[in-house]
Amino acid sequence: MKKVLYLSTCNTCKRIISEVNTEGFELQDTKKTPATEEDIEFLRKHVDSYESLINRRAQLWQKRDLKNKNLSEDDYKNLLLEHYSFIKRPIFIDGEQVFIGNTKKVVAALKDHLGE
Repeated sequence: MKKVLYLSTCNTCKRIISEVNTEGFELQDTKKTPATEEDIEFLRKHVDSYESLINRRAQLWQKRDLKNKNLSEDDYKNLLLEHYSFIKRPIFIDGEQVFIGNTKKVVAALKDHLGE
């Protein structure tokens, strides 16, 4: 599977996508086509927890004051399935290689993986 989960209204996502060759990747705007439970389960196999997939900058995260709540792994999974804004982005999936988020380290590893 070669897929990019991103948000088309996110300038950071657009910048990163423009910096790499996405030929052959399916581009999935999570606002139009949210991540499925299958997507979330696949990603969970590549990270330590559902919590590590959470975008803590999401407006809903702030609005609901979730940082002050004691959330379980199931709660994090349900948030990821509930609303597209809770998932970190962008996410590049190239087979079993997964690159999650927009930190310099992640983007550099992605570019290295893609030979750019």
